[in-house]
Amino acid sequence: MNIAKAFPLSTLAILGALTMTSMAPARAADEINFGAGITAAGAPLALRGYDPVAYFTDGKPTQGVAKFTGTHNGVAYYFSSPQNLDAFKANPAKYEPQYGGFCAYGAALGKKFDGDPRLWKIVNGKLYVNLNEEIVAAFEKDVPGAIAKADRNWTVIVHKAVKDL
Repeated sequence: MNIAKAFPLSTLAILGALTMTSMAPARAADEINFGAGITAAGAPLALRGYDPVAYFTDGKPTQGVAKFTGTHNGVAYYFSSPQNLDAFKANPAKYEPQYGGFCAYGAALGKKFDGDPRLWKIVNGKLYVNLNEEIVAAFEKDVPGAIAKADRNWTVIVHKAVKDL
């Protein structure tokens, strides 16, 4: 049977998209904060396309580009250079945001709030992002305490869906 003659092009496109989506690695409920849809790498985009290595090398949030894409734990990260992509591939745990890229202060409260990659802080060699300026101010009042609470809570909430918190 000639599939192209049997099904209209739009149907084939939908079937292709469903197939690619089903090929993405399975993740437990909401362990990593990512955007809707998938990248050309077949995985959803994490950290809103910001380069996780650039926080450490450039000291600022830097938008990555699709040309330099790496995947880890079922999500795609964009990088601003092939060197940053290579550094990430060599040691993703060193660069990926804590709490799956969810808001660090939210994790301290036992919640999974969206993390804004423009609101960031590196503490003891780890990248943390937060929801908004108000949350950043609360986080900054006691950074070590907030991180300690978030670390404890994350072990409980990591596998829970956002809607269940």
